[in-house]
Amino acid sequence: MKPLKIEVPYATPWFQVVAKTMRENEAPYYSLRLPDYATLLALTEERRVLVVSQYRPAMERDSLELPSGLLDPGETPVVAAKRELLEETGYEGGEVEVLGPMDPDSGRLGNRSWGFFGKDVRRVEGRVPEEGIQVFEWPIQELYAAIREGRFAQALHVAIVLHAMLKGYLPAPG
Repeated sequence: MKPLKIEVPYATPWFQVVAKTMRENEAPYYSLRLPDYATLLALTEERRVLVVSQYRPAMERDSLELPSGLLDPGETPVVAAKRELLEETGYEGGEVEVLGPMDPDSGRLGNRSWGFFGKDVRRVEGRVPEEGIQVFEWPIQELYAAIREGRFAQALHVAIVLHAMLKGYLPAPG
């Protein structure tokens, strides 16, 4: 089924509200159009996971997450993931493997979430994380505990952890 009409009744630099009329004489179906996301599950040379904490105005609280962000115009997902890692943590390097794209919310969002796994990342001398971001190096089992306890609860990032486990990049919880 194709929309009969597509309009953008509201737009910001970060997203557009899209109204799609699917059938004659029906109210439009609303969704959001925004850039794709890129997230990097990064392990240091010591096999510790980089986790960031930052305040999220939508939730009005701090959130524990993996380094991530929106793709800039013309940017590939892997370049965005590496950029976000450096900006948010001050780390770079290592091998980066694509875990694949996912649909973050097929009922309301029209973008993709790209997951990546990086190993052997290291701190860049003199580089500090973005203002307002705390960086933690966790043992992998600490990440699993935080997921079980609901402290690490960003659903897309939990999915990326599972994806990395299924592809053999992370051990099973134990």
